[in-house]
Amino acid sequence: MNRTYELMFIVRPDMPEEEQDKLVSTLESAITSSGGALKKVERMGKRRLAYTIQRLFEGVYILLTVEGNGGLVHELERRLRVTEQVIKFLTVRVDETQKRLDKIKKLRDAKRKTSANPAAAAPAPATEVTPAPAEAAAEAPAATV
Repeated sequence: MNRTYELMFIVRPDMPEEEQDKLVSTLESAITSSGGALKKVERMGKRRLAYTIQRLFEGVYILLTVEGNGGLVHELERRLRVTEQVIKFLTVRVDETQKRLDKIKKLRDAKRKTSANPAAAAPAPATEVTPAPAEAAAEAPAATV
């Protein structure tokens, strides 16, 4: 069963762009040879790290959206682990999140349809309002002695 994953990795800021392209193409060939599919490559550019890693304050962020199985993810993570230029990486399965968001959207749309229904939005019939007992006592004439 193919699932969708986001693989974010950070490479050293001094890594040339040609080497970054070579690394992405190597990962892409690993994905296709394992029977997966590379959906999208997003280069987020050089950004400041939240904390120093290997005495580095910045890194180049790259996000891959991959469709495949767990064995494919394991192989990609192994390749990233042995690549010296990669500082950090993280893989997240996103198809479950997407399913949940689609379900929430479907429920929200169903609620909107029922609230937009003219029968449900019809005004309630007017009823006579009777004053509360405290108000009724205040309106009664005071007894004289």
